[in-house]
Amino acid sequence: MSEISVIVPVYQAERFLKKCTDSILGQTFADLELLLIDDGSPDASGRLCDEIASADSRVRVIHKHNEGVSVARNLGLREAGGRYIAFVDADDWLAENALQTLHDALRKAGADSAGCGHVLAYPDGRTEVERGALPTGVYRPDEIMSGIVDRLLGDRLGKPGEVLNGFIWRFLFDRSIIAEHHISFSGAYLEDELFLMEYFCLAKCLAMVDEPLYFYQQNPASVTRTYLPDYMNTFRSFMEAKRALAKRFGLEEHRPDWEVSSNWAGLLIAIGNEYAAGNPNSYRVKQRRVREFTRLPDMERAIRTLKPQGLGRNKQMVVDLVRHRQFALLTALYALKNRT
Repeated sequence: MSEISVIVPVYQAERFLKKCTDSILGQTFADLELLLIDDGSPDASGRLCDEIASADSRVRVIHKHNEGVSVARNLGLREAGGRYIAFVDADDWLAENALQTLHDALRKAGADSAGCGHVLAYPDGRTEVERGALPTGVYRPDEIMSGIVDRLLGDRLGKPGEVLNGFIWRFLFDRSIIAEHHISFSGAYLEDELFLMEYFCLAKCLAMVDEPLYFYQQNPASVTRTYLPDYMNTFRSFMEAKRALAKRFGLEEHRPDWEVSSNWAGLLIAIGNEYAAGNPNSYRVKQRRVREFTRLPDMERAIRTLKPQGLGRNKQMVVDLVRHRQFALLTALYALKNRT
């Protein structure tokens, strides 16, 4: 049995996969298994997975029909044999000492989890370092709750870099906690956030290192052009699951206004999604749909009861235009942004 199982869902990743797997198999920490979950990829990714496995006995490949990243990760969790679990996305890569550093920090602290910072890597070669979820140190349950769970629950609005993102790939997880409590991924969006919240409601000790050990590939063009036509229904399902999680662990007392903050954040994502360049609808239709979003009861309540301040410039502008019902101007600004 390997000490660490690394789970990599693979879908249309032939351009990036070798760099990703080379960074994992070249770790200074060698006691690992690599699980490549080929999620019915239509490109050559599946064949490349098999080639990688044939060259290293630590690699296992599972081919399946396409069901999405959550199902792929859950399958990886069921198949994993390691004491600890790490997740890596197929277009990202690890610093060569990533697993060793996290494992050493975890073992030294007697912790069940470890976390690190990461690097945003842009196609033009630029990089930006982002610090970990918490500063370097060892954290117990109350500190994990306030430093991670409460922030994921209710602190969903703020300047860039202030809001805690639900990135699972910057943590090393204890597989026994996941297995004992049947923690799994669900949904096609924001699934990381729910997984982290549930896991860290149950974890007893977290060791953090500030060192950026994970390289997160950025593709600004895809972010602005991708359109999720069913986003609002996906967000509703996410909120239902988050509400159930908050009730199960009694989290509301820590952030009583968490739903308002989360709904505002969801509305801002919905607006950005609706105006994405990849949306084939006319701007008239986009504007009408955005107006309808703001009239949904949960969104209407969020707009009425919370006035977000201190956000990034662009996000603050969207908030102010929505609050003043200036949808025509909002549409014009997004149209200008898409042209440029």
